[in-house]
Order: sequence, then C-alpha cells, then structure tokens
Amino acid sequence: MRIGLTFDLRSEYLSEGYTPEETAEFDRESTIEGLETALQGLGYMTDRIGHVRELAEKLVKGDRWDLVFNISEGINGIGREAQVPCLLDAYSIPYTFSDPMVLTLTLHKGMTKRVIRDAGLNTPGFFVVYSEADILIDALEYPLFIKPVAEGTGKGITGKSRVHSNSELLAVCRELLIKYPDGLLVEEFLPGREFTVGITGTGRKSKPVGIMEIVYEAESASGVYSLETKSNYESLVSYSVPEEAVGEACSELALKAWNILGCRDGGRVDIRYDKNGRPSFIEVNPLAGLDLVHSDLPILAYRNGYSYQQLIGEIMDSALERIKLPPRA
Repeated sequence: MRIGLTFDLRSEYLSEGYTPEETAEFDRESTIEGLETALQGLGYMTDRIGHVRELAEKLVKGDRWDLVFNISEGINGIGREAQVPCLLDAYSIPYTFSDPMVLTLTLHKGMTKRVIRDAGLNTPGFFVVYSEADILIDALEYPLFIKPVAEGTGKGITGKSRVHSNSELLAVCRELLIKYPDGLLVEEFLPGREFTVGITGTGRKSKPVGIMEIVYEAESASGVYSLETKSNYESLVSYSVPEEAVGEACSELALKAWNILGCRDGGRVDIRYDKNGRPSFIEVNPLAGLDLVHSDLPILAYRNGYSYQQLIGEIMDSALERIKLPPRA
C-alpha cells in the first residue's frame, strides 16, 4: 500500500517569516522521519506530501495514494485542522484520524465543552469571550482559568492564566484578546491532579492505550501546562502512570468523550480532578502530536508498554478497518 504523509514542517514556516509561537504545533524533521520509519517497518510504502498547498499541487498533477496519514495542523482560520481532510474528501482519498466536522468542532474549546456538557459529562463551568462585552462578571466561582479558545500546545497560557478576581479577569481577557481575536475560553479552575489519556480506535472498538499523570516539579511551571512548560518539560514536569482506580476513572470519562465527539483512529483526552475529587473533561486532541521524544501520546504509550511502531500500527489498523481496506499482515 502506498501511504502519503501530510504534515506541516516547522522549519519551512519559520523560513517564510512565521514566528516560533505561530509554528509551535508544527513538526520537526525528526518527527516525519520517525513516522516514516514506523510505517515502513509495518510494511507500507510511504510518500512525503507536505502541507495542504503541496497536497493541492500534487492532486492537480494526478498523484494519488491508497491512504493518507494526516498530521497537518494547518495555518489559517478556525477550520485549519480540517483543510487537508476536506481536500482529500473532495478527491475520495481516505485518510487517518478524524473528519472535517470533528476537527473543526474540537479546535474550538467552547463548542466542544458545550457538546460534552450537554451529553452529561463532567466539565467545569465556562463561558466564551469574543469581546470585552462577553466577559461575565461573577458568573463563575473563582479562581478561573483563561486560554485562547482555538489554540493548542499551550499557546496563550501562562502563570497569569489563573485569575482570582474580577479585575484580574478583565485585565487578562483584554490582553489576550489583542493577540487571540478568535476568542477566549474562561472556565472554573480545576485544582486537582492532571492527566492525559491516549486512545486508539474508532467507535465501539476505541480503547485507552494508557494514561499519564502530569506533575509540576518547579515553581516556574506555575501549575499549568503552558507552551513554556511543554517546551521545557524535562525540567519543569514529570510524568507517571497513576494508580489503577484513578486510571480506570479517567479512561472511562475519556472514552465517553472520545465517542460522543466522534473522534477516530487515535488521539488524547485531557482530564483534571475537580474540587470534589471527580475527573473532569478539559479538552480533546484528535490530531495529537506524534514526535517520538516530545509528544504526549507517544510518551504515555511508551510508559504503558507500547512501542512507537505498535502505536502507529493501531492507528493504521483503525483507519483501514473504517475504510474497508485489508489491514497489515
């Protein structure tokens, strides 16, 4: 089988003048090399495509693939993660991971939480801010946590993201709206332990591949999983597999959220315990990073007994079963 690879290479965007923060979600060359090696080790032929514009050029020239392994994040707009899947759908080419509807929904943290809340799952109280007029004073219980509504990799999150008063809420929202005009999510801060659950599969065949607790080791981490913390995780946080009862509770919530949202093939669900000691949904990442060294999904899979190639194999098997192609031998 010929497997195309769509991705956003960080070095390319930096050379075009984009900033390090704007490209924080994009891939290293080593990530693509590792993914390509894993797929070839599973018996697939691979073809590097690149980002959505390069995909468009190749499609117009007549290039086709049996399946595209898509990890492209996109660069512009609230639907950026859906750009590659939309284009592949137009050409009837199957691909890994979630469809355009899911990727657009889940990039917007507020819309995602509305679906989760309406499904009856535990998630902290929240509201979405698009302008200063949307800031709801005294609507939620302090402390509150503020982050961009449509960013990943901890972008826009700092030690100032946790606020304790109306004046702090107004000040931080005003500051962040300048840099992130797509909007902000304001939610009640969850004070308990923090976890991320890795999932592979689709629908009834989805399953947790492991859970990892995030423990903040240094004061500079500020107890938040910010861009700075993620970039310097070796010195600011430690990862561990929690006790069985906690793992089961978090995995149950994660699987419910995964399937309610319609996610496919593989990804992560982030969970934190609330003040009452209950696991609570934070957000989902249906297009999780796959760097062997730096990304949470491969790290937690390894700590739960999975090799990188096994993880990629399960993602591929899920995609092939969905589209009714024969799985690897």
